[in-house]
Order: sequence, then C-alpha cells, then structure tokens
Amino acid sequence: MESMDMASGTSGMDMSPTAATMAAMPSSTASSGMGGMGMGMGNACKISGKFAGSCIGVICLVICLEFLRRLQREYDAYLVKQHRARNAQIHSSVHEKGPDTGHLTDIEANGMGKTDGNHVQVTSKSPESGSMASLKPQRLVPTIFQQAIRALIHMLQFSVAYFIMLLAMYYNGYIIISIIIGSYLGAFIFSWEGIKITDA
Repeated sequence: MESMDMASGTSGMDMSPTAATMAAMPSSTASSGMGGMGMGMGNACKISGKFAGSCIGVICLVICLEFLRRLQREYDAYLVKQHRARNAQIHSSVHEKGPDTGHLTDIEANGMGKTDGNHVQVTSKSPESGSMASLKPQRLVPTIFQQAIRALIHMLQFSVAYFIMLLAMYYNGYIIISIIIGSYLGAFIFSWEGIKITDA
C-alpha cells in the first residue's frame, strides 16, 4: 500500500510540470501572434506612408514642370518687351532734329538706326508726307547670354519631363493618377494668364 501511494505521488509530481508547461504554451503563442500582428501593421503603415509621400512628390514634380514652362514663356515675353522699349527709344531719337541746322540727324538721313550689334531699326521716308516712317523688325535675335538662359530653362524642362516619363513607365495606377493630378494643378496655377483677343 505504501508503495502504491508513493508511486501515485511520484506520478502526480511528474505530471504537474508537464501540465503547467502545456498550459503556458497557448498564452505564449497568443502573445507572440499578437506581437507579430503589431509589427506587421507597423510595417504596413510605414510602407503606406512612404508610398503616399512618393505620390505627393510626383505631384510636386509635375507642378514644377508646368512652372518651368511658364518661366520659359515669361522670359521670352520679357525679351520682347525689352526689345520693344529699345526700339521705341531709337525711334524717338531718329525723329529728333539737329540742334542748329534744323535738319534731320545723320541717323535719320542714312535711313537706319541700330540698337546694338543684333537688332537693327530700319527707317525710310514716306513718299506722301516726306517724314520718316519706322519699319518694325521682323524678328528678335537674342544675345549669347540671353540664349544661354533660354537653353538652361529648356534643359531643366526636358530633364523633369524625362523623369516623369520614367515614373509613368512603372505602370502603377497611383503614380499615373498622381501625374494627372499634378498636371491639372500645375496648369491651373501657372497657365492662369491673359488670353489675347485678335479681330478677325
């Protein structure tokens, strides 16, 4: 009898650690599973945040392209405005009379007034009134420095457009939608300018 009690006590002592271990296993498995889910959600949030930032960057890049296009137009308009101001100044100086003789100046007599080495203002006498008539130049030839600036703006515009093309070749729907949104916003901001109305 004593041997049977000792055997039962020994078996009970042997089974208790096993039961405790098996009882602890589900809790540890559940905790590790919850930890894995938390890490997975954190990584997903980081990835989605980075991708959202990429989409915003694409939108800004397309807006930058529209800005460069507007800058090109504004710089060309500035060159034309500057050239017209020089022509107006030359036109007024050509029609001035000599201080003592009351005759036309040498520039007016020669029928030509020059703004600089690139631009020429041609004048001729009107057969009806005998006065000087100014003929507008047919085209504007920029200087080397002005053309260098125009080429620099074109280079930046070409580079940005090439990067946008490479982004579109990812064939990612979100990237393509971002490009379209950036094009709309850029045109809305930088194409808001006056429209010339010409009579038919």
